[in-house]
Amino acid sequence: MKVLGENKTKTVLVTGGAGFIGCYTARNLLEKGYKVVIVDNFNKYYDPELKKARINNLLLGLSFKLYRVDIADFKSLEKVFKENSIDIVCHQAAQAGVRYSLENPFVYQKSNLQGTINVLECCKAFKVNKLVFASSSSVYGNHQKTPFKETDCTDFPISIYAATKKASETLCYSYHSLYKIPMVGLRYFTVFGPWGRPDMALFKFTNNILEGKLIDVYGEGKMSRDFTYIDDIIEGLISSIEEDFDFEIFNLGHGSPSGLLEFIGIIEKHTGRIAKKRFLPMQKGDVPITYADISKAKEMLDWGPKISLREGISKFIDWYKGYYSV
Repeated sequence: MKVLGENKTKTVLVTGGAGFIGCYTARNLLEKGYKVVIVDNFNKYYDPELKKARINNLLLGLSFKLYRVDIADFKSLEKVFKENSIDIVCHQAAQAGVRYSLENPFVYQKSNLQGTINVLECCKAFKVNKLVFASSSSVYGNHQKTPFKETDCTDFPISIYAATKKASETLCYSYHSLYKIPMVGLRYFTVFGPWGRPDMALFKFTNNILEGKLIDVYGEGKMSRDFTYIDDIIEGLISSIEEDFDFEIFNLGHGSPSGLLEFIGIIEKHTGRIAKKRFLPMQKGDVPITYADISKAKEMLDWGPKISLREGISKFIDWYKGYYSV
């Protein structure tokens, strides 16, 4: 049942609101008439100036509250809830990155575990009406059966990042069960587009190809990913906010994986440059394929992806050239 009309006057807290998905989420909510409060710590995992630029560009002319707060700091987060009447929480804040998690596991403990518990405790204490939280395709681990379905076993994550996202899902379900908070979890599949993260393959490959540098092609180029454009992700996310659910998990992916070499070929076409490739073995924590079964999201969210990989890469490269004055 749609509850859009009721929610338009409500206040949504977006954690990680200066991040890639979080900032697009905030913009879409504001354009729909919601009140938005953003929390972000602007950490240095990648250039904080890009996060500031997202806020300044994507939210230009829109009215919102912004708190520079780390969700792992309970007292500071609690203060945000005390100062605002929060109806819905869209929990996007997390330490991202599979490879980085192997080198810095305690950062993931702090942000993804402690931070999520703090968000849940505030949702409980301040009687939030709904929580929508970000998960990841990484929870499926090295799953042999494709496409990945929400009912598949996710008990064997193969990276520390994936383990913290799986733990976050179970924490959320526990709080839902105990305190009856309606919740929706979204497993994102390789999100890309303008204003994306510099640690993602599209950003790194585009940068190195344009600068004539080597690109590292892991898994000897035999990996496949279910690349999903940011606008499609946001459409599914907003539907999950506006539909009435008790507790659900949804895959948000394109539903059609593309090979890594095909992906690089499209970048080459749109940059007009040939990539200098260095083929390397699969890295620890990586998986050979991600592939979303999106039938549940189609049925229950009335959602489906619209932007192709080629169109999405073209949009990203146009943005990249403009942003960096290439």
